[in-house]
Amino acid sequence: MEHSAALHAIQFAVAPVFLLTAVASLIGALATRLARIIDRARDIEERLLAGSTISEEAAREELRRARVRAWIVNGSLALLTISAALIGATVMTLFIGGTGSASSETLIPWTFLGGLVSFILALLCFLIETLLATHLLNFGKR
Repeated sequence: MEHSAALHAIQFAVAPVFLLTAVASLIGALATRLARIIDRARDIEERLLAGSTISEEAAREELRRARVRAWIVNGSLALLTISAALIGATVMTLFIGGTGSASSETLIPWTFLGGLVSFILALLCFLIETLLATHLLNFGKR
């Protein structure tokens, strides 16, 4: 392998890494959202057990919605993990293909598109979760 071939392979393989940065940022944001959902649910459960809620029915409804939101966030995190793995596979395939193995080229579209589809589905889950979260807010209305 020539020095220039290795350099070209590295340059070519680095391009999808920028998408990995976006995936990692979204994972961080969703992990924070999940932690806040869990903290809020624990607080409501503690108030229910202590009998200090104004409306037990409203508290149980909020817990039900928190469970749905947490499930959606977990699904989004799973999709982002799959996306990161597929994009990583794309980077490895691009590097291997760039250093001499032409047979790996058939994997590149599938791994990259699979990573993009997973990323887009994770973004849709994130949108759904944020819509559910804002739907819970009353903004002073009763």
